[in-house]
Amino acid sequence: MEGPVADAEAEAARISTDSDLMGRPGQPWDRRAPFWVGMAGAAGVAVTVGLVEALVTVSSVLVLIGLALFIAVGLEPAVSWLARHRFPRWAAVTTVVVAGFALVGGFLALAIPVLVDQAGQLVAQLPGYLQSAEDHNSLLGQLNDRFHLQQNLDQVLSGGSLPNVAGGVLGAGAAVFSALGSTLIVVVLTIYLLADLPRVRAGLYRLAPDSRRPRVILIGDEIIAKVGAYVLGNLAISIISGAVTVIWLLTFGVPYALLLGLFVAILDLVPVVGSTIGGIVASLVALTVSPLTALLTAGFYVLYRLVEDYLLVPRIIGRVMKVPALLTVIAVLLGAGLLGIIGALVAIPLAAALLLVLREVITPRLDRA
Repeated sequence: MEGPVADAEAEAARISTDSDLMGRPGQPWDRRAPFWVGMAGAAGVAVTVGLVEALVTVSSVLVLIGLALFIAVGLEPAVSWLARHRFPRWAAVTTVVVAGFALVGGFLALAIPVLVDQAGQLVAQLPGYLQSAEDHNSLLGQLNDRFHLQQNLDQVLSGGSLPNVAGGVLGAGAAVFSALGSTLIVVVLTIYLLADLPRVRAGLYRLAPDSRRPRVILIGDEIIAKVGAYVLGNLAISIISGAVTVIWLLTFGVPYALLLGLFVAILDLVPVVGSTIGGIVASLVALTVSPLTALLTAGFYVLYRLVEDYLLVPRIIGRVMKVPALLTVIAVLLGAGLLGIIGALVAIPLAAALLLVLREVITPRLDRA
């Protein structure tokens, strides 16, 4: 047999010896060859694209995990306080979780009957509102003439739009179930993270090099303290805003006071813009009483906004966060643009963490450069 294969077989028999049965290895491939450089670059791009697609696919789950971690860090000061008073970790976590469920359950037990009653009153008074909208001399009628409210409502409820309304109702129901499922996931993850937070904290700190780990621990614990102070402080300010809203609206006889108070309290969790939007809605509802009541309600919310910004926030969370007002507004806008309400909620503590890293890590390096 002759040919390339026969020549290769002869060469294989020649290089096979007792010490090297398979022959000596040849020259290694040149990893700097254009082919291998191109292959490595293409593989890197493919891996990067795959990771990005994977992150986009599980982005909603990552948001829920991040929110649960955020809440767990916020509740950690209460658990640590109980642990310092000779509570075992499991008992401290159980106490905080049970207390949280008790507060939420008690609030719902008190609020739901009143909310249902006020919602029924709203439904019962809708015909009167519609009749008032047809009266061109009333305030609601003038608004109807200007903005064509009744005409738009008739178009929505017309026969051709009923499928859209039904689809909207089904979509709203699906959204409610999705929100309930997400809430349940966040609650369960928060409990698990709160129970294992020391272990999670230690695991994250192990990722830092040993020579830099002590400083990473100091900076990380400071960030955790800021997040905890912000969560508890923001919750306290939200409760205050809801309480003063209910008191004000009850004093002036504005309907649906508890419903509006709950609405304002939830919105006030969103910094900067939350209480403002709630005040606008409450003022619009106060129009059903009188224009003077609406004007007084709007003035009350302007005054409360000043009190919250310059008295409550600085005293409750401002000393810990130390975030400039301009950066607060920018952070909230960026957070809301990226992740909606959740982004707006976590924007300020994230901005405070970035400021801390900038002050302690980046700025000193730039000064030494």
